[in-house]
Amino acid sequence: MPASHFRPLLAVCAVALTVACTSTVTGSAVRSAPGIDDRSRSPVDVDGVLLEQAQMRAITGAGDDLSVIPTMDGKYPVDIDAFAKRVPPPCAWIFAETQTFGPELEEFHKTTYQNPPKGSLISQGAAAYRDVATARRTFDGLVELVNGCASSASGYVGEWTRTDDSVRTRTSSECGRDYRLKSVVLVEVTFCAYPSSVSDIVMANILERIPG
Repeated sequence: MPASHFRPLLAVCAVALTVACTSTVTGSAVRSAPGIDDRSRSPVDVDGVLLEQAQMRAITGAGDDLSVIPTMDGKYPVDIDAFAKRVPPPCAWIFAETQTFGPELEEFHKTTYQNPPKGSLISQGAAAYRDVATARRTFDGLVELVNGCASSASGYVGEWTRTDDSVRTRTSSECGRDYRLKSVVLVEVTFCAYPSSVSDIVMANILERIPG
């Protein structure tokens, strides 16, 4: 399967179509292309808050089986229009990172990993904004998006909970999304075929790297 197909597969996993998680991508990971942070006004460098591959391997317990999916280590939000058009309009954001992270980004980096023997996927991503108010506005917008999809009774979000600085969604399968706001950074961890505790540990380690 071409590597370019895996970002939609991750999104599908996150909405409980877990058959996608059994697919494997071969090839070599590629270095991220220059991103939107080249003229960043954010006080936080997102490249400095994401975890190294060795840490992800240790946290997931996958060891050398965990690898970066080729072409899925990027510094731009990605929209999958073909998928977004197939779901109820309130749920289109699930396949549209530009909606999830909003139009006021200063920096962005997201990396997706696969563990072929287990058929599992996990990603870590961070978006940074120029100030706390902008980050908060983006987070509040995300909460509205999640609520709108959940209210549509489409089942794409599953169960969801929120606090003043977090949003968590869980489908009936072992798939989910976690978002946390800290200072000027909005962090995302998505996963499929991993327990929620793995996402929690990844998130906690990322948050420790964010000042403020």
